[in-house]
Amino acid sequence: MTVRLRAHHLLCILTYVGRGYSPAFTENMNVIAGRIAAGESIEIVAGPDDICAPRLDEADMHCFDNGVYNRDLQAARDVSRILHTFVHPGAKLSLDTHSLRRLRVAFAQGQVRSACSNCQWGELCTAIAENDYDGTFV
Repeated sequence: MTVRLRAHHLLCILTYVGRGYSPAFTENMNVIAGRIAAGESIEIVAGPDDICAPRLDEADMHCFDNGVYNRDLQAARDVSRILHTFVHPGAKLSLDTHSLRRLRVAFAQGQVRSACSNCQWGELCTAIAENDYDGTFV
């Protein structure tokens, strides 16, 4: 199988430590992160992905907002530059040890965080990166 991710969620999984919007979201994210950690491939999608699934019926769901689409574009650009591959809807990626290390170094140095501007999880992600990604699922 393949995990379907929107581009900015490539950044989110770097610092995921088991916290989320709701218990259902967190449970789903645990499964997704486990699949990626086990080596499952990733397909980049436009719009809601496997991580968004538990929130699609919520009133405050932001998956369709223009700001989130812009976040995806920024993340795709940044990740493309670091991984030297074109990240776009339909692209297939595999996050091996080497690519994860490159992304995490770039994330900690702020090189792939343009998509993270105004994200409510920003402080948590910064703290996780500063703590050498201790406790992350992927």
